[in-house]
Amino acid sequence: MKKFSYVLAGVVLSACLVGCGDVKSILGSAKEESTEVVESSEVEESKEVEESKEEEKPEIEDKPEIEDKPEIEDEVGSTGGYEEGRIGDTMKTYFFDYTVNSAYLCDEYNGYQPAEGKCLLVAEVTVKNTFNESIEMYDTDFQIQWNSDGADDYDFPITAYADPVSEEQLLSIYSLGINEEITGLLVFEVPTERKDFSISYLEMFDNDTDGDVYFVYFSADKQ
Repeated sequence: MKKFSYVLAGVVLSACLVGCGDVKSILGSAKEESTEVVESSEVEESKEVEESKEEEKPEIEDKPEIEDKPEIEDEVGSTGGYEEGRIGDTMKTYFFDYTVNSAYLCDEYNGYQPAEGKCLLVAEVTVKNTFNESIEMYDTDFQIQWNSDGADDYDFPITAYADPVSEEQLLSIYSLGINEEITGLLVFEVPTERKDFSISYLEMFDNDTDGDVYFVYFSADKQ
């Protein structure tokens, strides 16, 4: 507004000097100049306001990316046909869970003598029915391997060939109800020179197809 007052005073002075005939033209040009001054002033003021608003805007920091939480596995399950575990791992099969709790070697078990060149491996195993109905279990569901390439480097529990010699042994045939759990011993004959073993289970279905296979690997010492 100060600029506009200065321009109007100059117009009055010019009118007194040049006479009435030129007042209109002088006033017209003065008005145009004053309008331009006001408009340029308003533009500058609006630019300053916009710049101040932009400066006042707080900087927005990019949100940090949230990493996916790692999946925590406390039980072992099948991942495409084959799964392995160790002593204490729970192997989750289609029908049941099984865990090899411990294992040791001995020259005889409760009066049972192995064949020449062999000793006995005694493994404590826990089996739990996770199926939606009762299941019938067999001692031959589990077999022992001694981790070599020979075609005969495996065997079944001694209950597949003889009567149990201890009440702690799992029977050759037993039934498990829904969610029922049992812990017992599996006794195998194994070569005396072997120390590293695995106890495995292969899923087998009524339509004569095989499912996944599970191995529990461990080393055993003599007691």
